[in-house]
Amino acid sequence: MQLQTVVQSKPHSYSLILTVSVCGLCFLLDFFFLFPVCVSLLPSHLPQQPFPALLKQKFHFLVMDDFVRTKLVEWGLREWVEKFKDEQIDSESLCELDDQEINNLITKAGPRVKFKKNLKLLKEEKNTNQETVISFQCQQEHEDVADVVQVLPSTSDTGKRKSDLQSDASRLQSPAKRQRQSMPGFEEAIIFSDVKSIMKFVHSRLNDQDKLSAFLKKKISDLETDKRELVGVFGKTGAGKSSLINAIIKEKNLLPSGSINACTSVMIKVEANTRSSKYEAEIEFITKEEWRDELWSFRQLLDNNKNQEKEDDDYHDAVEKLSALYGEDWRRSFENLMDRKYFKEIPEFLQSKQKILTYESANELSAQFVKYTRSESKRGEGNEGKKWFWPLVKCVTVRVPNNPFLQHVTLVDLPGNGDCNKSRDQMWKGIVGDCSTVWIVTEINRAASEKEAWEILESVSSLIGNGGECQQIHFICNKSDLLDNSDDLSSADIHDRIVKRNLQAKDGVRKQFNKRSKINKHFLDDSFRVFTVSSKEFLKGKHLSPEETEITKLQGFLQDLNDCHSETINYVNGAYGILSLIQRANSRGVGDKKGRICAKLERIMILQLDNVKKDMEKTFLAFEKCLAYGVEKSKRSYGEKLKNFLYQGRNSGFCGVLKRVVENCGVYKPKNKTLINLNMKLASCLTDSIDEEFRKTFLNDSECGAFNGVIKTFSLNTDSLIEKYKNTELQLRFLKTEEEKMKAKLNRIIRKQKKKVYSSLTETIENIMEEGYKKAAEFEGEGMLYCMRETIKNHVHSKKDMFEQAKNTMLEKLHSLRENILDILEKTTKESIKCSFKTDGSLLPDVSTELDMVKKHYDQLAGTPDDEVSLTGFADWVETAEAWSQTGFPRGSAD
Repeated sequence: MQLQTVVQSKPHSYSLILTVSVCGLCFLLDFFFLFPVCVSLLPSHLPQQPFPALLKQKFHFLVMDDFVRTKLVEWGLREWVEKFKDEQIDSESLCELDDQEINNLITKAGPRVKFKKNLKLLKEEKNTNQETVISFQCQQEHEDVADVVQVLPSTSDTGKRKSDLQSDASRLQSPAKRQRQSMPGFEEAIIFSDVKSIMKFVHSRLNDQDKLSAFLKKKISDLETDKRELVGVFGKTGAGKSSLINAIIKEKNLLPSGSINACTSVMIKVEANTRSSKYEAEIEFITKEEWRDELWSFRQLLDNNKNQEKEDDDYHDAVEKLSALYGEDWRRSFENLMDRKYFKEIPEFLQSKQKILTYESANELSAQFVKYTRSESKRGEGNEGKKWFWPLVKCVTVRVPNNPFLQHVTLVDLPGNGDCNKSRDQMWKGIVGDCSTVWIVTEINRAASEKEAWEILESVSSLIGNGGECQQIHFICNKSDLLDNSDDLSSADIHDRIVKRNLQAKDGVRKQFNKRSKINKHFLDDSFRVFTVSSKEFLKGKHLSPEETEITKLQGFLQDLNDCHSETINYVNGAYGILSLIQRANSRGVGDKKGRICAKLERIMILQLDNVKKDMEKTFLAFEKCLAYGVEKSKRSYGEKLKNFLYQGRNSGFCGVLKRVVENCGVYKPKNKTLINLNMKLASCLTDSIDEEFRKTFLNDSECGAFNGVIKTFSLNTDSLIEKYKNTELQLRFLKTEEEKMKAKLNRIIRKQKKKVYSSLTETIENIMEEGYKKAAEFEGEGMLYCMRETIKNHVHSKKDMFEQAKNTMLEKLHSLRENILDILEKTTKESIKCSFKTDGSLLPDVSTELDMVKKHYDQLAGTPDDEVSLTGFADWVETAEAWSQTGFPRGSAD
């Protein structure tokens, strides 16, 4: 009915309407090579010009398969794109090319070899049990296009890219089919790929001749960001971390596990392999200089222990590392331990390069990288003479192909509480501080009273809480399938006992968490969750269902991290705003209202900035008050704190501990024991005084926002202005998307800077104490313990104003952060307002088609209902057809 009304109201446009309609139909049927049939349907009175050639010429960039173009560019074969276009190679036919066809397409040997290699990898990826986006497109392509052809009474799809037609087709399908295609992540990945291709195309059409074009090109370049979520996994030796990770990501043989005498000794990152379909391990070594320094320390330590009982943890640690790498050679001489013969298998260590291992299967990779990650405390049969390189390793990154749980998530298997090697320890602190979630893995037996698990959590609480980004702590009670005296029980009885014990364990762990004030002062109550899991039962299912093992809950959590990842939404929102601005700049109609609207927007900005300043000033004053209290308390209590630290334990045993503390600037990490940090003890009154205020001000919960949410509420109120100034809607939409991008950028800056603000208290104390530590470390021999104690006490007494200095340093960093935030808010907003209302669009390309395509994706992501077939868009094509009759096809479309 709508179509009939349009034709009757504008009969003079009938021919143009029909022309455009057949264009849309031709575009679809072209994939089935029926273009000539469509042309024969044109009325005889239309101009006799080579219409298929014209359509091909004007919309060539739309016919070319985006996937094929993207892959050719990725593989470094950009110069062959036009050839593939001419031959109409799409994502389906790409995978079916034989050698002769490839030879005809690519006539040069070098590029042809490169193409065949990458095509082989692509086919392997397609055939894995996890479907990729391309396999999804290939399997659905004919069905989708056929559906569109069957229901196509309108030609409103003319001029669209193929992926848009597929997107629209999904809206025209039955609910069952739509549900089948709405697989997690796939539809979003297709949208992201399509919009990204569109924006690359728009970017290439913008020139560098004027400020607005340069501004827009930068905005397009800034669209793409990839923030990976880090999940840190802690647990004592034997807790089953590796087996748990393997079970959760469904890679049974990926991380080495199961050996009674082995433990993970280095950081292991597990993430998605987005580069190939193989399993990879990237091994990063410490530097030669760092290993040389460690060898010197080992020699001093071993020499000092010659006449003492060899029960020292550091002694055993040194022996273990030296034996792993050198066997028994180190016992004979320390002189030649840097000889090249010891590093024949790892020349990358001497070259300061990373070592890459690549294999077809997880099992093959695991067998090879185990020597870089695991220590064997006992050398059993078959291990004699075997070298272990983990003492030289800083970090190992394992990349897994086609894994839905790792799309935007990295799991990090972490040693307990840092490392004596400075570079490893610095990396450890950085990763721990970046974790959005922390898993504490312990055996379910005595989980609530497990000392080491709670000590690990307490030792990292300030790093992951106020000093980090952690939003959730998951306490994972592992091996829930293990029961004592279960031989005579039936399967049903075993099941009931496991379930009952799981409930008791959860209750006990939660009660223990509530008692740990050192931990929960950094986190809200709903940040802590308890899981009772069994990797063994998940794989075998003897007594528990998969859901009862709770592995599926952890998988669901990882999937949520992937699904809630806002990369696609942010990109599409930003693209929509940029295209809206370009389209409006190409049109007219703002006229004399421009100055009035800009003035109104700037007044709103000033008011909003004023609100932000006032709230941030209140926060600053609150911190100043808390820190003043902390300084006074520190001055009163530091003497008692020093006494408790310096006079603990037996003199003979504590002397070695204190020696290592002063040699390492107040920090000592005994193996398998609690971290010792004198600087943190001295700064504890300061940190305690601001912990609650800091948590409220810098909530790790991304929904709330920093500074009590004041930055989140900053807004130019563009939605209300759109209602009043309809003809500026596109500019105001651009401003809205820029506003959201700016606030997202500020959140990233604040998350990074707040860690530095919080750690500044302890770091200032450490810097001031450094001179005293150096003096104390110089003492040797008889009376050394007394001299070290007196040196440290005297130094603290002479530097008791260090607490005031620490306070001032933190306030300075807070002030600097505040000024940086206000500066970004003001400058970015002003620049966006200025550029959005620049009406001279003479140098900008026409992006009406691209805007329409991106808007469809924008509406799709926003959840706009669109289940019914609509013909209202046809009326818009009447106006478009009339415009084309006067001006020709849109500028730049034929590129």
